Amino acid sequence: MDVDVPSWEAAGEKPPVLTVAQLTALIKGTLETAFPAVWVSGEISNLAQPRSGHIYLTLKDDAAQIRAVMWKGTASKLNFDLEDGQQVICRGDLDVYAPRGSYQLVIRQIEPQGVGALQLALQKLQQKLAAEGLFDPGLKRPLPRFPRRIVVVTSPTGAAIRDFLEVLRRRWRGADVLVIPTRVQGAGAAAEIAAAIKKAAKLRPRADVLVATRGGGSMEDLWCFNEEPVVRAIAECEIPVISAVGHEIDVTLSDLAADVRALTPSEAAELCVPSQSEVSEALDNYRVRLSQSLRQRAQMARRRLDALAERRAFIRPFSLVHDAQRLLDGWDERLLAAMRRQLQVNQQRVRQTTARLEALSPLAVLARGYSVTRNLDGGVLKKAEDVAVGDEIETILPSGRLTSRVESVDSEQKKAE
Repeated sequence: MDVDVPSWEAAGEKPPVLTVAQLTALIKGTLETAFPAVWVSGEISNLAQPRSGHIYLTLKDDAAQIRAVMWKGTASKLNFDLEDGQQVICRGDLDVYAPRGSYQLVIRQIEPQGVGALQLALQKLQQKLAAEGLFDPGLKRPLPRFPRRIVVVTSPTGAAIRDFLEVLRRRWRGADVLVIPTRVQGAGAAAEIAAAIKKAAKLRPRADVLVATRGGGSMEDLWCFNEEPVVRAIAECEIPVISAVGHEIDVTLSDLAADVRALTPSEAAELCVPSQSEVSEALDNYRVRLSQSLRQRAQMARRRLDALAERRAFIRPFSLVHDAQRLLDGWDERLLAAMRRQLQVNQQRVRQTTARLEALSPLAVLARGYSVTRNLDGGVLKKAEDVAVGDEIETILPSGRLTSRVESVDSEQKKAE
């Protein structure tokens, strides 16, 4: 096999030595010369829009990816919003970024092409699970105020667990943390996460809170938290679940299914446990308020007791008895006077009635010189014809009675005949 030997090697000379900057400059010149302007189609990922106005993103397809940047001047002219998963066509120049030794596409023009495959799959799954009610806000459970046992499903070597434990240790030391290690990206990670969540629900003593978390990454890195087994495991978990996947801009289906979504692993720790300093401060405030309340109640009770002690019943306790006695004596005098008046009225009524009876009494007539004659049956004799010769009669006088026998009867009727 023939091999071409460089002229400098054949001549026994040393090869030229380039600096990194020189090599990068050669590559930069070559790329920019070979690709003055290119059109590239791909799916947007890792979209970032800082306050500077520039836009940073990654264009990818099934086999490769390339970093891209859109400077502020071009970005300000966009007439549509960019988002992760969006399929676009870009025209731009290749540029070598010397400080990092990487190349990127400087986008001069961009047009939407459609929704990327991953984004489309995500939307379909989200619609399916939403229709089943897995994201229903009415099913969200509140987190316990003071959890005693916390289970974390995450990678034991990632930054997420370190951030979580650091914040947790700083805020609250009254909870035990159990980490169930799983992979959080790549093939098979979704099955491990779903199994870990189901395992956490069966632990005894039962955990108070479950946290599913991992750090930031691309859409592909976080994809396992969008897979159906993980989402269903979170929705069916009997323990309140906090999902803290990625950064603030990352929203996964696990976030939607969880009871609480945290923007970062650190915020998950803040949501999971209270601040020990805040609890201590609150307890101090309660103690002060309770002490003040007790003092106020004691002062009020003391004032009431003093007011009671100054009342007449306690200063001169027998005065009430004396007053009652005087009142009773008054009532006694009034009762006696009323009885005397009533007696006089009754006596007057008796005298009047007696006078009327005496005026109507036959005895009063007798007292004026008259007498009453009755037969032995008690009937008053009014006519001579009421008796016969031989009948016994009784004569009532004012001072006694006489019994006599009829010897003869001489009536006015016989005289008339």
